[in-house]
Amino acid sequence: MLSTSDFRKGLRLKIDNDPYYIVDFQNARTAQRKANVWTKLKNIKTGAVIERTFSSGEQFEQPDFQEKTMQYMYNASNEFHFMDSHNYEQIALSEEQLGDYQWYLVLGREYKILFFEGNPVNLDIPASVILQVTGTGPGVKGDTVTNITKDATLETGLQVKVPLFIKEGDLVKVDTRTGEYIERVQSKEG
Repeated sequence: MLSTSDFRKGLRLKIDNDPYYIVDFQNARTAQRKANVWTKLKNIKTGAVIERTFSSGEQFEQPDFQEKTMQYMYNASNEFHFMDSHNYEQIALSEEQLGDYQWYLVLGREYKILFFEGNPVNLDIPASVILQVTGTGPGVKGDTVTNITKDATLETGLQVKVPLFIKEGDLVKVDTRTGEYIERVQSKEG
């Protein structure tokens, strides 16, 4: 069992038979009242974000989660298909389950798939990924002022703003939480 004293960002817990993780939380105490914990929770199945206040010391079930490393194979009709390299089992996650994570999937790469009570529910993606630039306009000569950017299309179809010196074929690191360019890198290992 988990308690409000165990709360931290990213903690997974089960509320009303649904899996959630804590996006943000804050302890609050008012004069002559019991302490409360305000939380912002994201439903792992649906992606919906809710705010909820719990009494200090309240107990929660720890959700039954498993993680499997699976290879991204292909997408078809709004479903993204993954395969376990050990037993060749295949699963599909819908566009709704993946949300914006779909823009960070590269064919052939392995990802951790999150299973809740035996069913695939989401993808556990790193905070940043390295993707190749497949299309970008040229930088305009004379535009050397700092913080000038241009649009770039990455190998997954994601559109990001990049500095002028980035060209087609470059590898860039992108923040998966914000979808923003972080830096240019020399290799896929970063």
